[in-house]
Parts: sequence; structure tokens; C-alpha cells
Amino acid sequence: MAVSISVVLLLVVLAVIFLRSGGLKLSHAVVCALLGFFLAGTSMAATIQDGLNATAGVVGSLKP
Repeated sequence: MAVSISVVLLLVVLAVIFLRSGGLKLSHAVVCALLGFFLAGTSMAATIQDGLNATAGVVGSLKP
């Protein structure tokens, strides 16, 4: 749960930066958000979540 909240906050910050710099138009951000909502309702959502959890586990296990 904490990983998904962190990822969401990171993506929101990146979207705001891109919107303010002109690299991302509002229509593009809306389309990306809608894609995320619709993708979350498909059978791919569990696979994507498992992949993100595995990636977070690998990154978390790295020693600096």
C-alpha cells in the first residue's frame, strides 16, 4: 500500500512539472489518467501490480 501511494505521488509531481513546463498538455494528462483508471479495471491490473511490487522489492534491497 505504501509503495502504491508513493508511486502515485511521484507521478502527480511529474505530471505537474510537465504541465507547468509545457511538455505535457492538459488533454494528454486527462487521457493518461483515464487510461490508468480503465486499465485498473482490467485483468492486467494484478500483473502490473505484481511487477511494480517486484521492482520495488529489488530497488529496496539494493545497498548504496
